Amino acid sequence: MPMNMTFLRITLLSLAASLSLQAVAGEITVKGSDTMVILGQKWAEAYMQKTPTTKVQVTGGGSGTGFAALQNKQTDIANASRKIRAKEIEQCIKAFSKRPREYAVAMDGLSVYVNEKNPVAALSLEEIRDIYTGKVTNWKDVGGPDAPIILYSRENSSGTYEFFKEKVLQGKDFASKAQTLAGTAQVLQAVASDANAIGYGGAAYGAGAKHIKVSETKGGDAIDPTEETVLAQKYPIWRYLFVYLNPELEKGEIKEDLDWIRSDDGQKVVKDVGYFPLPPHLRKK
Repeated sequence: MPMNMTFLRITLLSLAASLSLQAVAGEITVKGSDTMVILGQKWAEAYMQKTPTTKVQVTGGGSGTGFAALQNKQTDIANASRKIRAKEIEQCIKAFSKRPREYAVAMDGLSVYVNEKNPVAALSLEEIRDIYTGKVTNWKDVGGPDAPIILYSRENSSGTYEFFKEKVLQGKDFASKAQTLAGTAQVLQAVASDANAIGYGGAAYGAGAKHIKVSETKGGDAIDPTEETVLAQKYPIWRYLFVYLNPELEKGEIKEDLDWIRSDDGQKVVKDVGYFPLPPHLRKK
């Protein structure tokens, strides 16, 4: 092959490799957690006002969908309402030869919701587990009216679903009668329209239903998911919200965006949306 053709081929290969590692100039794609969609969109709006030359596109689909997109190099940033799993890390390493970078970007008190007409105001983790595994099926067994409990849950691609199953159900299966819905907004709508319903989701999605207080044990102190109790890790179902990315992309516009998200201005958006800002010592640079 002539030298000039060899040089051209090497140049094109280098360019292709570069493009596979870098976001399109001026564009940042974010995909994943439905719990974080509203937060991600508000971050994007505020950041694009601050930096008009950058376009940030945010879509949901669930934490698992975000990790799959990250592995397939179909997104720059994956939003997740749970930590990445070992198998997902392995897939990322296969895809871009490095462990994905993890950043906690907010805190959440995962809330348990009931209809506003329901007199039940507090449940223990054990009672919630018994309800969602089908052991308890009537509200009268947990201090409510004599009425069947209607379960609403998230799809299994959801990080919230997985976190709830691990933390609250202790790995047990959901009752077969649990109705799965695509997003937290849909869960809230269902609970708001059904007097006998129960659901769960991020703290920012409370409109239309009421969240109940939660205690670690039966008869224990029932705690509201507030900024104070979540930051102090006293509310029993607190968690971090995360972003993940290929370390090779952590530069330029993407790094500037992530730095801003963890800044005072970015964390103010967290609070405005209804989640809880990270304590300053956790805002890694």
